[in-house]
Amino acid sequence: MKKECINFWGYTRWWWVILIVGIMMTIAGFAYWVYPIIGYEVVSMLFGWMMIIAGVVYLTASFSINRPKGWGWWLVGGILNIFLGFMLVRSVLLSAMVLPFVFAILFFYWGMNALIGAIMTWKRRYWWINLINGILLLIISYFFVESGFFQDVMMISLLTSVAFIYWGFSIMIIANDMRPEK
Repeated sequence: MKKECINFWGYTRWWWVILIVGIMMTIAGFAYWVYPIIGYEVVSMLFGWMMIIAGVVYLTASFSINRPKGWGWWLVGGILNIFLGFMLVRSVLLSAMVLPFVFAILFFYWGMNALIGAIMTWKRRYWWINLINGILLLIISYFFVESGFFQDVMMISLLTSVAFIYWGFSIMIIANDMRPEK
């Protein structure tokens, strides 16, 4: 008897690649938390390259033969990550100016994605975790917009490290949820 897929993202055997992306983002967030002296511009460049790598991984997951159930979200997320990543890598000055707004757009996307995932999987046991995740990501997105208007570099630095730590943990939870059962 075939098991019905009630997971919003679907199941894939490449779940471990997504887990690695989450681990990389968490480590990068902790590194920025511990070493904020490396500079705002350097961090934006590093995160830009990380977003490009994450975008390629998401596009690979969406175009694979056994693509997951929510492959359209992975496709849009991959294109968005690659576009925003190249915007950050293109110029240090541009990167420093638009970083808060790039993160605001990105976290708004992931917050809406998590909210829709919570609504679609409300019959699952832990559906409320996606709901809380979506609300927290939308709050982080709002804070990035507010700090971007005031150009408060210390606030952006703190938000960047916290957001990437949180985002990394969120991606690791999603990757664990995508692991196929034997």
